[in-house]
Amino acid sequence: MNDTPQYKVIPDQSELDTMQRDLTFHPSPVTEPETLTKEQVDAYNKDGYVAPLNIFNEEEISDIRAYFDELLEKVIAAGGNSYSISSAHLTYGRVYDLLTHPKIVACVKDVLGENVVGWGSHFFCKMPHDGKAVAWHQDASYWPLTPSKAVTVWLAIDDADVENACVRFVKGSQMFGHMTYRESSPDEHNVLNQTIENPEQYGEIVDDILKAGQMSMHSDLLLHGSNANDSDRRRCGLTLRYASTDVHAGMDWNKKGVLVSGTDPTGHWGNRKRPEQD
Repeated sequence: MNDTPQYKVIPDQSELDTMQRDLTFHPSPVTEPETLTKEQVDAYNKDGYVAPLNIFNEEEISDIRAYFDELLEKVIAAGGNSYSISSAHLTYGRVYDLLTHPKIVACVKDVLGENVVGWGSHFFCKMPHDGKAVAWHQDASYWPLTPSKAVTVWLAIDDADVENACVRFVKGSQMFGHMTYRESSPDEHNVLNQTIENPEQYGEIVDDILKAGQMSMHSDLLLHGSNANDSDRRRCGLTLRYASTDVHAGMDWNKKGVLVSGTDPTGHWGNRKRPEQD
């Protein structure tokens, strides 16, 4: 479909193991937030997430959904599936625009601080009755980043609720640092390949219920997952990944970067231009 370099959503574990990573939770350094409230920043530090956050109105998200519907149709026609639109900001201008959107970036800055890079974008689209779960996991397990000063924005393209398998968080679990996981077996129908057992031992399980146009934001160390979508409704979300610019990325993932706020004093991160497509 394009000649944009592709990056593994799930890197080889042996490659990750060669990195010396700081996988401890770093609370927000922001004491005077401009968009979030102090209570929301405190909630992020304590619980590992903040939600819901109102970003797009009904008209705006309807336009974004129509764009995604067209994109998904093209990807499936080319042999992909509803989970394969990854690192999308490297290829699609409108996804780049969402990664750099001022309303979204303003919330991220209030957690990570002034100097922020956006580096990831992945549609997680659960079709009705698709039978695939996202097992309990930590994002940091998959990312060649250090230290753990990274967040995931989950932007609801469709309404996401318990019926159509919204994301679930384990409140406060980021405080436990990096957790032991096992590899998922194929018969588990897991979208990813890691599973952390007995999540309730790490905290209260809460549902990340979002209306289309709302978003949540969670730490890369927060334990989370979602059930299979057994409903008649689709559940699509766009995950946007951000890090403080003092984070080091291995495996050339720094080349995916887009400076969305402040500066990158070391010049470690790339600063990709907007793709012409779209």
